[in-house]
Amino acid sequence: MADDLTLTVTLRPAALDARRGIVRLHPEVMAALALRPGDPVRLTGARTTAGLVARAEASASRALLYADDLILGNLGLRDGGQVTVTPAPVVEARRVTLTGPVEIVAVVSPEMLRLALLGKVVSTGDDVSLLPQDVLPGAADRGLVEAARRSLANRVGYAWTSALLTVTELSGPDAALVTMDTVVAWQDGPVTAGPTPAAVSPVTGAPASTDPEVPPPGLDDLPGLRAQAKELEELLDLGFNHGEVLARLGTKVTLGVLISGPSGSGKSALVRAVGAEVGAKVHPVWGPELAALTNNAAAARLRELGREVLAERPAVLLISDVESLAPREEPGPISTVFRQVVAETVAGGAAVICTTSRPESVDPALRAPDLLAVQLTVPLPDAAMRREQLGVLTRGMPLAEDVRLDDVAGRTPGFVAADLGALTREAGVRAALRHVGNGTVPDSPTVTMADFEAALDVVRPTSMAESTLEVAEVTLDDVGDMVEVKQVLTESVLWPLTYPDTFARLGVSPPRGVLLYGPPGCGKTYLVKAIAGTGKANVLSVKGAELLSKWVGDSERAVRELFRRAREAAPTLVFLDEVDALAPTRGQATDGGTADRVVAALLTELDGVEDLRNVVVIGATNRPDLIDPALLRPGRLERLVYVPPPDGEARAAILRASARSVPLDPAVDLDELGADLEGFSAADCAALIRESALAAMRDSLEASTVTAANVAAARRRVRASLDPTQVAWLEAYAETHQP
Repeated sequence: MADDLTLTVTLRPAALDARRGIVRLHPEVMAALALRPGDPVRLTGARTTAGLVARAEASASRALLYADDLILGNLGLRDGGQVTVTPAPVVEARRVTLTGPVEIVAVVSPEMLRLALLGKVVSTGDDVSLLPQDVLPGAADRGLVEAARRSLANRVGYAWTSALLTVTELSGPDAALVTMDTVVAWQDGPVTAGPTPAAVSPVTGAPASTDPEVPPPGLDDLPGLRAQAKELEELLDLGFNHGEVLARLGTKVTLGVLISGPSGSGKSALVRAVGAEVGAKVHPVWGPELAALTNNAAAARLRELGREVLAERPAVLLISDVESLAPREEPGPISTVFRQVVAETVAGGAAVICTTSRPESVDPALRAPDLLAVQLTVPLPDAAMRREQLGVLTRGMPLAEDVRLDDVAGRTPGFVAADLGALTREAGVRAALRHVGNGTVPDSPTVTMADFEAALDVVRPTSMAESTLEVAEVTLDDVGDMVEVKQVLTESVLWPLTYPDTFARLGVSPPRGVLLYGPPGCGKTYLVKAIAGTGKANVLSVKGAELLSKWVGDSERAVRELFRRAREAAPTLVFLDEVDALAPTRGQATDGGTADRVVAALLTELDGVEDLRNVVVIGATNRPDLIDPALLRPGRLERLVYVPPPDGEARAAILRASARSVPLDPAVDLDELGADLEGFSAADCAALIRESALAAMRDSLEASTVTAANVAAARRRVRASLDPTQVAWLEAYAETHQP
């Protein structure tokens, strides 16, 4: 067994390990050093640092240590070099002090910072990231990691994944592991985190604060939330300042409030702003931090919080992410204690306000009349609200004359206030880089529309973080032919998303869904991407079978989650590909009723009590006869659109669209070629153009054009895929089911 080995360090660009403090070694090298995955190692290059070891692939080099750019920087070997690897003892860090960008220090509490560092080995002088160490098993509770991710995205926005912090002080050895017992603090910052004496532990014995001491925002800084702010302000003002009026009327007000809304939409900022308006002190607490404690410690801390708030009336106890303390599924002892504390605090004249981005996961018992009796909803901002928020966010930013905030607002569907804040910060950074790169910084630098364009390429809404949402980059102009189909889709999909006021003025509800059916390869999926790109909407694409599960209740939950994400990212197109697998005719399945329950859940979401605002559902199939008839009635997938196989003229248009960026020789006649491709689908035509380009490359890698001979060679390789029998049946179905 070797005590240490000297290896050559090389950059490993794998996104899975990136900035998580992980290095990878060949399995035989790990065996020689008696290391197991997750063990700490000391690394010595130009400077000494530490990391967690993991296995590299069996095909990896035994002479290399694989690391990301963060480890290379901590080693002082940006360009690679020799590094000595030594097994290190597992020693828990007692206290870690860090520094970082001011915008990160201002909004990330020490408790949240500790969760981001859980399971990482740190050394003094190291750079660390906020990305949690969730690659190696046993690093931290999965629920805590997910809660930390959501909260960091809420508070920091897009920048949380790229921010770097520096370890300025580490008590104990030169390399130590961060655990739940570690005290974590910002250098010269507010409270620390960790179960140490009462003076420094904000959760297990000391005054709690998950928000740093920063001035609360004003109501003018919360555009789009004025109605909710007014309602909350009236409630708190009445309960705190006008008790005598309530007493004369023989009634009382319950100051328990549940505020729900998308992550990053400003729920906590709303409470802090209203609290400042009514002169009440706000005691913010992060729910997942309390839930991470033992039952006895969490119960004691909750009761202490209740006593503190009652002693400082008028005061507000603000619980963020309350679903972690009172989950709907399997509520435990902490839920009972929490309900007791809420009831006692509210009855004593203080306010308890809880926030959540997942109201369906909150224990329904919390909504009793003597607990959280008042419920407020923070909506996802529409284009007008986003424009107003951008105006507030850019008040101190010198904008160039070409900046059109209306256009930026129109191109950011699904963005909440935190996302827009990240967008404006990124645009400012791009402007700074541009000015610095020019060599001379002007006296009056400005942010241009090009900077916002560059920021839009990298900043994505947080509602897309856990889904397959993406903004389409093609439009209907990229679709060859299909004039009638495109017209029907424009009326059924684009008009409801683009002109909702017109539908309201005429007193009619827009169509909720469309079913595209036709032979395989005729462009159904491509049409959905194009219609989304034209309407500047998000696309939530789901294969039919992806929602099915053998576990009872999981499939229905997946359907509800799908439509919840769609509402949060509106305007959204929900694309159900192969919908016949998801919603077959009920009563004919042999899967124990799973498919029937999924169909029922889907029908409820499409035409239920909760309105689908700015959400349109598009289904696609080549077997419309297998779909449950209830799904096709008016109010659901009411418009049936047949996507036919292309004729000669349509095939020529598709060939031209596919060859738009291909340098074709003038001798290639696409009209004649399209007429000759009988039985070819749209996918076959696109494949023919690709194969023609490959044929030109086979002739010569220096080829500059695709010749008619290349097209002829490709024509011999690519075959028609349309089944005449299926096409005839679908055309007959279209004649009887389309208006």
